Parts: sequence; C-alpha cells; structure tokens
Amino acid sequence: MFEFLKALFSGKNKEEDGNMFVIVGLGNPEKKYFGTRHNVGFDTIDHLSDKYNIGLTETKFKAAYGKGRIGSERVILVKPLTYMNLSGEAVAPICNYFKIDSKTNLIVISDDVELDVGNLRVRPKGSAGGHNGLKNIIALLGHDEFSRVRIGVGKKPKQWDMVDWVLGHFEGEDATLIKESIERAAEAVACIIDEGTDSAMNKFNGKIK
Repeated sequence: MFEFLKALFSGKNKEEDGNMFVIVGLGNPEKKYFGTRHNVGFDTIDHLSDKYNIGLTETKFKAAYGKGRIGSERVILVKPLTYMNLSGEAVAPICNYFKIDSKTNLIVISDDVELDVGNLRVRPKGSAGGHNGLKNIIALLGHDEFSRVRIGVGKKPKQWDMVDWVLGHFEGEDATLIKESIERAAEAVACIIDEGTDSAMNKFNGKIK
C-alpha cells in the first residue's frame, strides 16, 4: 500500500520505469527545417508514429514524445525540441526520468553526410563522427555505447557550405530514395528492438536493394 501511494504522489508508477526503449530521431523543430537532410531523424520518428499509432502528444524534457508499443516492447518515441546541437538536453533527462539504461535501450536516428542517399548504417556504439547532435548526446550521457541508425543524405558537393547542404532539401531521385531509406530505418529500429543490433546490422547496413 505504501509503495502504491508513493508512486501515486510521485506522479510515476512501475510501468513507466525501466524496461522500455527510447527511440530518438534528431532534427530541428521549426517548419522551415521540415524535409531537410538534417531532419531525416524526425522524419523516421513520424513514420514510426504513423505505423505504430503512437501519438507524440507529450511535451516535456525539451522534447515532443509519445509512449506505445512496437511489437511486444514498450517504447517512447522522441523528437528533441532543443535544435540539433543541444539534442542531449532532451535525451539525457528522458532516460533519467524513465530509468532507461541508455547503453542497452536507447536508439538514436540521425543523418549521415558520409553515406550516399539510400544507404543505412546501424551501429551498437561509436563516436559522433562529426555529427553535433550525436556529440551533444554523448557528452551529456557520458558514454557513446548506445545503438544508432544513421541515414545517408549524400556527401556535400565541393562548392557547397556544409550548413547549407544539411539544411537543404532532397531533389529528383534522392527525394524518392530518402523515402525508402526512412522506411528501412524504421524497420531497422523494429529489428533492433526485436532481434538486437547485430541482427539489424546484418539486415540493413548498406544500400537499398
């Protein structure tokens, strides 16, 4: 009885804690950034939201998020509202509040300018690779041992500034390929949850076939 009352007055309960996955898509929140190369993480969260009927109805921890299920597992879908370079200011508090082990139950989806459009790279851990959103998450979590799904957005042409490139929109064949990539990225997330990161790496790393 005491534990029930304690949970009630703390605004939390056991079901909210611990054994669930936090899935974070990186991006920038303003409309002008929608559909840009830097926002493919947000786009993947939107696809997962639609596919699994998980509404992003909560706004807290500097993020929009929603709770639901992918398969048999409970998940939280997250879109940080901090802007890309401060993504960790949303991710770390959510993991702390819901008592998530970020080394085993956090999946981060981001763009990758080193990969061609149509390529995915699933990894169980690793450096930020120059990505400022990942860099901030690693800094605030204190480790880089979380799963990530990186979506190729194409290498920057020599004449382009990097900021202009990642904040630009997909055109032509790339616009078609990125839609397929986002769908595959969502499938990779479901695979990580159900079968583990190694299995997802074997199935999804590389080009769309």
